[in-house]
Amino acid sequence: MYISISPQKSGGHYASSSADYVRYLEKENELRPDEEKENFFNASHDDILPESVTKDIDGNTAKLKTSEARFYAITINPSARELANISTKDQLKDYTRELMKSYASCFNREIDGRAVQPSDIKYYAKLETQRYFKGTDWQVKENQPCASQILALKNQQRKIDRGEEQGSITKLQKQIDRLEQQAPHKINGLRISQGMAKPGNQSHIHIIVSRKDASNRYSLSPGSKYKASEVMMNGKLVKRGFDRDRFFASAEKIFDQKFQFQRNYVESYASRKLFLKQPKSYMQQLAKLPTAQKKLAFQILRQSGLRIPAIPTNQVQLAVKSFNQLRKGIQTAIKSSSIGY
Repeated sequence: MYISISPQKSGGHYASSSADYVRYLEKENELRPDEEKENFFNASHDDILPESVTKDIDGNTAKLKTSEARFYAITINPSARELANISTKDQLKDYTRELMKSYASCFNREIDGRAVQPSDIKYYAKLETQRYFKGTDWQVKENQPCASQILALKNQQRKIDRGEEQGSITKLQKQIDRLEQQAPHKINGLRISQGMAKPGNQSHIHIIVSRKDASNRYSLSPGSKYKASEVMMNGKLVKRGFDRDRFFASAEKIFDQKFQFQRNYVESYASRKLFLKQPKSYMQQLAKLPTAQKKLAFQILRQSGLRIPAIPTNQVQLAVKSFNQLRKGIQTAIKSSSIGY
């Protein structure tokens, strides 16, 4: 599960309107007939039109400064293993609604003397079914040497065509065709490149959540640098903060319970945190896994792009022979959002 929370910016500044982001989330609908379009949804309604989303989010920004985000974008990206446990789009939408209830509970704030409730959160979500390869994806990176040579040959072809160089365009094309076939990662015979659609089930969720609560009186920022604290403001003790750790952990707990998903060690938020803070302890825990779970763990890591010559069979072998390679590979996988939050 990969989840991100970020304030939306435009040209380096916080966006003054959600219109551009809403328009961006309509990109899949542009290619669909009306009966197949995916509209927005929230806690209580489906089939919400984009115009209504923009109007409601933009109208809920009372007293916010230009230096403050008007809204935040949350993405929920289940892994292929997680998606295999989901049968319908409605199940993923229901999961999103449950997760946003947890989102509300992770604020260390009070509204009218009570804890933040799900009804205080103003949000709109959108299900998308396509994802595209990015330059940071390991398949694109490993194809890059071939891609660079192909680009150079195509540039040479254009120069010959313009009369700037002598040579055979046909011979260069044969070299290009050979490099296309030599690329290590292909889909249906085509070299994987940046911008190519990813195969299989790619369902994921985008959420637009207002910075202000539903009453338009209180600021609820998930981007707060404060986890959970209290501060004196104008002589009054005020709670502040958003517990991201609890939110990310609850995301997988809710998913596992809802879909009876058996999460492997390397797929857990707790293990990712341990890797970032104590990589040696992470490796030791990985080595202690039962054989079947360890085998699955390395299979998952390989699918994220990590190259492992052989599965280490004991803690000593793991620590001595594979530690540096695994640490580098897992760090790359986490940065490319393959196995983490």
